[in-house]
Amino acid sequence: MNEFDDADGFEAAAALPLSARAMARPAMPYLDGLNPEQRQAVETLDGPVLMLAGAGTGKTKALTARIAHLLATGRARPYDLLAVTFTNKAAREMKNRVGQNIGQVVEGMPWLGTFHSLCVKILRRHAELVGLKSNFTILDTDDQLRLLKQLLKAANIDDKRWPARHLAGVIDNWKNRAWGPEQVPVAEAAHFNNQGVDFYKQYQARLLALNAVDFGDLLLHVVTIFQRHKDVLEHYQQKFRYILVDEYQDTNVAQYLWLRLLAAGHKNICCVGDDDQSIYGWRGAEVGNILRFEKDFPGAHVVRLEQNYRSTPHILAAASAVINGNANRLGKTLWTAEKEGEKLRLIGHWDGEDEARWVGEEIEAMQRGTRGMRPYDLSKMAILVRATHQMRAFEDRFLTIGLPYRVIGGPRFYERLEIRDAMAYFRVVCSPDDDLALERIINTPKRGLGEKAIQTIQRLARDNGVSMLDGARIAVDSGLSGKGRQALSELIDALDRWRLHMHEGELSHIELAEIILEESGYTDFWKNDKSIEAQGRLENLKELVKALEQFENLQGFLEHIALIMDNEADDGSAKVSIMTLHGAKGLEFPAVFLPGWEDGLFPSQRSMDESGLKGLEEERRLAYVGITRAEEVCTISFAANRRTYGQMQSTLPSRFIDELPPEHVDVLTPPGLYGGGFGAAAPRAGGGFEGIIKASEMEARVASANSYNSPGWARMQKRSGARPMRQPSEARNMVLDAEAVVLHDIGTRVFHQKFGYGRVIGVEGNKLHIDFEKAGQKHVLASYVSTDEVPF
Repeated sequence: MNEFDDADGFEAAAALPLSARAMARPAMPYLDGLNPEQRQAVETLDGPVLMLAGAGTGKTKALTARIAHLLATGRARPYDLLAVTFTNKAAREMKNRVGQNIGQVVEGMPWLGTFHSLCVKILRRHAELVGLKSNFTILDTDDQLRLLKQLLKAANIDDKRWPARHLAGVIDNWKNRAWGPEQVPVAEAAHFNNQGVDFYKQYQARLLALNAVDFGDLLLHVVTIFQRHKDVLEHYQQKFRYILVDEYQDTNVAQYLWLRLLAAGHKNICCVGDDDQSIYGWRGAEVGNILRFEKDFPGAHVVRLEQNYRSTPHILAAASAVINGNANRLGKTLWTAEKEGEKLRLIGHWDGEDEARWVGEEIEAMQRGTRGMRPYDLSKMAILVRATHQMRAFEDRFLTIGLPYRVIGGPRFYERLEIRDAMAYFRVVCSPDDDLALERIINTPKRGLGEKAIQTIQRLARDNGVSMLDGARIAVDSGLSGKGRQALSELIDALDRWRLHMHEGELSHIELAEIILEESGYTDFWKNDKSIEAQGRLENLKELVKALEQFENLQGFLEHIALIMDNEADDGSAKVSIMTLHGAKGLEFPAVFLPGWEDGLFPSQRSMDESGLKGLEEERRLAYVGITRAEEVCTISFAANRRTYGQMQSTLPSRFIDELPPEHVDVLTPPGLYGGGFGAAAPRAGGGFEGIIKASEMEARVASANSYNSPGWARMQKRSGARPMRQPSEARNMVLDAEAVVLHDIGTRVFHQKFGYGRVIGVEGNKLHIDFEKAGQKHVLASYVSTDEVPF
């Protein structure tokens, strides 16, 4: 407590000389409201600290309070801190919160940012140590693929059989593991038809010639510099007295090595993370980094943050029960002081369309507050899917009923054609060695330079060992003629003129960008275009120029775009959010829908096939992340059948469903979902859920039903039409009991106990589409309607 924090202390302080009062220890409001574990994590400043923070336990609050505490107590100055995040958004939020905590705008914290942005700073200062110039270009994925395609084409490799995207993935994986071409193990060398390492060497050589790097290089080059130049490493080890790392469970090997090398100096490293939320193994994240923290940093202090401030006890109990199925975890138990709230809700559906229909109706009901709950705004509800193809059913349904929604993670602003072209112009102005950018815009708009002319320019550049721009200068003097020569000469002059404007600083970078787009003819190119997209492209170019206002210069803007590639427009109206489970990490919503909990879809069969138990455990962590996104209402659903890429597939409920604790779950599935023989989805007396069949039980139950030798199977085969029904050998994947199927012709008049009289207007298996006289159109099981003694 500050000596000014109570009345007695205030009176005593008032008696002190002004100089003494001014030198008094500042108030520490950031410590207020911290629970004991959070405060322990904040005040344990010396040595390695692992803040093991469960979902919703206030880890960002604790981390920013720790930074504020270091600054407020004088243990470190702003430029002594290295604070690392995974996103620029997280870095901005951290900086803002620290400023709020210490009551001032935080300036002079140049080393707070993402892994990539921090490595850019280091690499620009020491680029020559890895053969680069300080004004190197950062290639995005599109340019990386174009360069790899050039290498494959030169080697006469069939890009369709051995796609450049595959090679890019192989190389990126090696860089994530901090392997240069010489470090790739023999066991890995077989990738890409035993030629991956050779192409990796060619690719790196080409990048050096272009004075360019890709994202993987940013970490790899800095780690290489640290390993080979001890003086440089020692400089940064002494510079960073305290290191703080957010989302440590998501680090890959290269990031891990980078941190360990830097932390070997003062050894004051604090890593914040949750091993139960490590869900990015597919992009190189190693959960083992956080699991072995105490081994890597002897004497480490581990603080477990377990008090959850987000979700209800029922939701936390369900999430904890699922994640307890993982063997490789440090272990913690989330708890909350909140009231019980709604139980987790579980419902099964006939197919994906039924699932989407029900979710749409449920969202509208929750919006009106007719589910016995408070009304929920659309912006407070989210649908989190395992795979993007699941989104289609929800989008189609929401469009049909006019339910506003937004898809998070769709095409990005800076990936549009006109934006890429404009930025390529900016890149050539900033870095004349950027051949890929020049190649993109040299004939855009058309300048009469065909493929042959461009090949001539490239050949002259190679023969003379110069950049493509200098090759173009040579071509103008000797290699080209006609209209193309004049247009190329004008482009070269313009690039030189724009670069001179940039260095002289007479024009702002915003004015320069407008001049580049106007004088290059690119703006007129779209003004003269008569397509319906042209106006939108012009508006996007205006938005691009507007975005430059937030940056000091063109190079800073290009670095920013290369590092984040993120610009989402939002009109501000309330919408339901649809996104993947991976994209939802770090977010929270009062009401969450988790559809598609079926074996093969979730957990993903591909993940389990490729990674075995490790893949299954990551899928279970993903389930944990999904459940803990919910604050108040969490609904899990699955379908007996799902159409995937045009094919209807019978499915089994996810094995994760059987791991949910029945006492914390309400089952909403109506009786008879799966037809006769499989029961209703209601809680079992001995635990688990009736009608939700474990994969281990399904094969025996289908075999005992012998449904495929029944008359029902024969009738189903007959009615299947052009598309053949499944063969008996596929019985293990069928959920429906064919003997229970009662088939009806289209037009048959039927009676349903609840909906009354109606007429069949569609048939799919044992499911009927019926137009009821009073209830409207419904999908019902054939076994629930009768044709006996139905009056006409």
